[in-house]
Parts: sequence; structure tokens; C-alpha cells
Amino acid sequence: MKRLALIILLSLTLAGCAAQEVWAPDEAVRDAAYTHPGPPTITVYTVVNNGSGAGAHSGVLISGSQRVLFDPAGSFSVNVVPERNDVHYGMTEQIREFYELFHARESFHVIAQEIEVSAEVAELAIARAEAYGAVPKGFCTIAATEVLRTLPGFEHVRRKWGPNSLMEDIAKMDGVVTRRIYEYDDDDKSIVLAEFQAAMARSELAE
Repeated sequence: MKRLALIILLSLTLAGCAAQEVWAPDEAVRDAAYTHPGPPTITVYTVVNNGSGAGAHSGVLISGSQRVLFDPAGSFSVNVVPERNDVHYGMTEQIREFYELFHARESFHVIAQEIEVSAEVAELAIARAEAYGAVPKGFCTIAATEVLRTLPGFEHVRRKWGPNSLMEDIAKMDGVVTRRIYEYDDDDKSIVLAEFQAAMARSELAE
């Protein structure tokens, strides 16, 4: 009886953790593709609580033949950015900047750690992110580390739950360029999202 109860509890827990799959059509992904000038890079984002210093989220921006964002279990969702299971396409400078400001707000700031990589490593990172699949809530750093640690040069990255642990591992790498992004908007991210999407709509109409 106890064994049956345990099985039922485990099944309910796993069902509650199931990730929601998102799959943008081929045409939307193709049309959104953006290639950023400059060398291939990988940027690890860590969202940090301003009060406690605890890490709240991990994301990975990959710039290779195109620039995509692997935002596992993230809340970032913009109607002009096609998504396939936590991989966001069309990460232009405007969208990248908005992603950073979307997370930086009254209670949190963002740390961006950029590492220059080879074209081969960038393409492998994109492929691994695309193959990973939708990530359940709370598993953002697990997913980010599982993708990164398979890449040449990132073997030292530990499989950890905490965003700060990933940030510490990336900080050990040579040539890391670190930025800190602060913003003091209201904690309700839906406000800044609505403002951004309205601005994007106005710019499209102007064209």
C-alpha cells in the first residue's frame, strides 16, 4: 500500500513539473534569424536578488551563424520573437537589450558574462540547446549547465541547481567580459513587456 502511494505521489509530482512545449513554425524561425557581427560568443546570464544576493535564473545567449537565446524555464516571451522549447530566435541588439532590462528591475539585477568562442563551439552550443527540449520550472540552471558542460572549454562547469554556482564556474574562464545591468522598474514584468510590445508595434506600423 505504501509503495502504491509512493508511486502515485511521484507520478503527480512529475506531472506538475512537466514543461510546456512551444514550437514556432519553420517560416517564423527562418524569417527571424539574425546574425550578429563580430566573433562567435556565448553569454551566460544570471539574475540576482538585490536583497539576498541569491541567484534566481540562468540564461544563455549564443552568437554564431545566428544569435539565439536559450532561456530554460524562463518567463521571457515576446510576440515578435519565435520560440521553440526555450530557444528564442531573432535575438537582435534591441531584443537582447530588452531581455536584460526585462529581468533587471527593482528587486533584481542581471550579470552578463560573455566569452569569445570558436565558430564550431558556437554551432555546437546552438545545436545542443535546440535538442535539449522544453525545461520544467525550477530547472533553468540544470538545463544551462547540461548544455554548457558538453562544449569544449566548458568541461569544468558543474551540474548544479543554483544560478550563482554557474556564474562562479564561468568566472574562472579566461577572457570573460562581465557586465552588470541595473534597472529600477516595478517588479511586475508584464508592464515593461506590454510597453515594449506596443513600441515594437508602433515601429512596424511606421515602416
